[in-house]
Amino acid sequence: MTKRSPLALTVLALLMEMPMHPYRMQQLITSRGKDRVVNVSQRASLYSTIERLTRDGLIRVAEVERDGSRPERSVYEISDAGRATARGWLTDMMSVPKHGFPEFHAALALAPVLEPGELAALLRTRRDALAAEVSGLREELEAAASFLPRVVLLDGEIVVRTREAELEFIDSVLAELASGALTWSRESLAELSKANEPHQ
Repeated sequence: MTKRSPLALTVLALLMEMPMHPYRMQQLITSRGKDRVVNVSQRASLYSTIERLTRDGLIRVAEVERDGSRPERSVYEISDAGRATARGWLTDMMSVPKHGFPEFHAALALAPVLEPGELAALLRTRRDALAAEVSGLREELEAAASFLPRVVLLDGEIVVRTREAELEFIDSVLAELASGALTWSRESLAELSKANEPHQ
């Protein structure tokens, strides 16, 4: 069975709207701003997802478009099994929290490798980028809210709120680094590691 993924679910959801070809799917994901939460930067990943969904009977070719000298394009439609699978995936993804492994969390776990000043400089750079992103996203959401219902903007809202929470966290760490409340040395960490080394 096809492995569940945000991209696979998005393909199924788009085909619940109407039959379409892969290029149209990619266009809609991008034009609707869903490329912030679904990775379609590599067209190959979209095509391989469509192949898996087709192989497993969740979608099928509805027709092949032939337009003069342009290459043939397969138009896909969703099957009954695809509709049931999409609802099942969506129910699970919406209601059950899933543990992930974000890169930033992993980097924070390894922060002791850095000197306090290095960490502060890197976090300030990240903070500036996040603040600019949040500002841009807020403007887009406010503009879209003037003509779109909130239900189609919920993914944008959670992205903004998550980024804002990260900004607040980074600000608190930067404040402690600046005041000296958060500090360490390689020597103190080496002693701590040695003292807490598991017995074999």
